[in-house]
Amino acid sequence: MAGRTFSLTIFFPCYNDRETISTLIENAGKVASEWTSDYEILVIDDGSTDGSRKLLETLQPKNRHLRLVFHERNLGYGAALQTGFKESNKDLIFYTDGDGQYDVLELSMLLPRMIDGVDLVNGYKIKREDPWYRHILGELYIFLAKILFRITVRDVNCDFRLMRRRIFKTVKLESKSGAIGVELIRKVERAGFKIAECPVHHYRRSSGCSQFLKLGKILQTILDLIRLRLQ
Repeated sequence: MAGRTFSLTIFFPCYNDRETISTLIENAGKVASEWTSDYEILVIDDGSTDGSRKLLETLQPKNRHLRLVFHERNLGYGAALQTGFKESNKDLIFYTDGDGQYDVLELSMLLPRMIDGVDLVNGYKIKREDPWYRHILGELYIFLAKILFRITVRDVNCDFRLMRRRIFKTVKLESKSGAIGVELIRKVERAGFKIAECPVHHYRRSSGCSQFLKLGKILQTILDLIRLRLQ
């Protein structure tokens, strides 16, 4: 990123992340301002029921870079990401989850890898800090993604990504579930875009619980993966 002449969107999908989202917004401002003066922080609240919306509305008047989009009901993780990509206005788009399991300050490690010829920088977990069963499920998910979709990145399940907005002139996303990560990387690779990778830290969840292990979410992810495989 020689010269740092770029603009940047940092966005977070948020669903019942009241305990973590304000810290993420604060740290997003810190890291973004170190690299560019032209940045925005975008939060997509996907129908939260824990008071996240009310908290976000109190934060917005204090932060001129903060922009909020609200889904009136929970549409799913993939839907939140799709909204985030569509609403992002800057040259580069970075996103990570609103639950605080990744440190947004580590965006500073991805940005130097966004050199000429690179279109997307994908993080990969140095060590997954989750219960044993989530670790096993995560490794199985990555293995199946590599086998079924010929994905080459080492950790398609790492939602810590920096990309050029122009990607979405070519890549059209459809998944409303957690399968969107596989869909995104598969379509980016098949379109011939160049991907770089970067190790990042992963932390135990400090509050709340994962939404991905609910039966309805699992079934929707499976259906989305089947649809993607048949395309």
